[in-house]
Amino acid sequence: MYDIEKIRSDFPIFSKKVNDHDLVYLDNAASSQKPQVVIDAISKAYSEEYANVHRGIHYLSMKATENYENARIEVSKYLKSNSTDQIIFTKNATEAINLVASSFGDNINEGDEIILSMLEHHSNIVPWHFLREKKKAVIKWLDIDKNGFVEIDKLKSLITPKTKIIGITHMSNVLGTIQPIKEIIELAHEHNIPVLVDGTQGAVHNPLDLSELDVDFYVLTGHKLYGPSGIGVLYARKDHLENMKPFQGGGEMIDQVTRENVTYASGHQRFEAGTPPIAQAIGLGAAIEYINGIGLDEIQKHERTISEYAKEKLRNIDGLSFLLDPSHSQGIFSFTMSGSHPHDISTIIDKKGIAIRAGSHCAEPLLHDFGVTSTCRASIGMYNNEKDIDHLCESLLYCKKFFS
Repeated sequence: MYDIEKIRSDFPIFSKKVNDHDLVYLDNAASSQKPQVVIDAISKAYSEEYANVHRGIHYLSMKATENYENARIEVSKYLKSNSTDQIIFTKNATEAINLVASSFGDNINEGDEIILSMLEHHSNIVPWHFLREKKKAVIKWLDIDKNGFVEIDKLKSLITPKTKIIGITHMSNVLGTIQPIKEIIELAHEHNIPVLVDGTQGAVHNPLDLSELDVDFYVLTGHKLYGPSGIGVLYARKDHLENMKPFQGGGEMIDQVTRENVTYASGHQRFEAGTPPIAQAIGLGAAIEYINGIGLDEIQKHERTISEYAKEKLRNIDGLSFLLDPSHSQGIFSFTMSGSHPHDISTIIDKKGIAIRAGSHCAEPLLHDFGVTSTCRASIGMYNNEKDIDHLCESLLYCKKFFS
């Protein structure tokens, strides 16, 4: 049985009052809250077992290295990768995408094509614009249908011999729709085109098997996965890692350095220059252990239940308009309300302790296609319950009265 009250008690922030109200946190698509076990793991890493990792032969260095590499093992198991050598720690998903755009993108030249979906977060747009500016590559855009899914037939029409990579979000951070990434990967591989999947939302809410999926690159970020900020993950197929140049230079990523030459380490080590985010990786490992202890399948079932409840409650608010019909949304709801600006709505309901996001959600091309510049966004996490949705709806009704 999914014990929501036990889970909520695991997160110390929910004992906090915001503006004299119980906290209702519905900004999970931006960043999630942290369970006590994650906070404790980070505290222990710094207070009891801290040293720099790798190469040190004293106790603390070896212990820190063990903890750090155990976190890599947890990530590898969570993603079901074939090897821990496919797991690269970065500071966030943005850096992971920039790593691919820089290192794999070294093979992209003038006139080569990059296909991106209209759903993409700026983190999976701007790095490819760098290549467009630097190498005169071409970005082609894949549209979505009326339900918020990319159109496979249009993808087929976009692919040419010049297509070098496809970038696609696993789950839209604006619409909450889960994209058919397996079908996209299979189609791309028929043409020997690699695929990068932005899993910053998808990895939080959906069980993964990246080995079976055969994805080329998959990125996620720790702070949305109930872990700390400052840690991200790039999963990459081994054949790509062997052929990609380093993203950054420094310690750790080398094999040998002489006055005349530098040779590079192999595998993930080649892409982890300098002192890594040690405590952050350990915190991410603890977050994944916590998720596994509850069961991602059980979390997914709970979130879907709350999501369905939210859809019905929000639909009944007169004047509230979803950016897109939320029938296919998995816990992310973007909406506007007649007579009020999203920023004003967010400000007013914050006075009642309710946290949602308002703005463009780093997806300006998508919002532009819908003819808006900003929306409110409520997003569900493992600790949200029906009371949270009730409080949200009550506060939105209060907003209507406030602006009438």
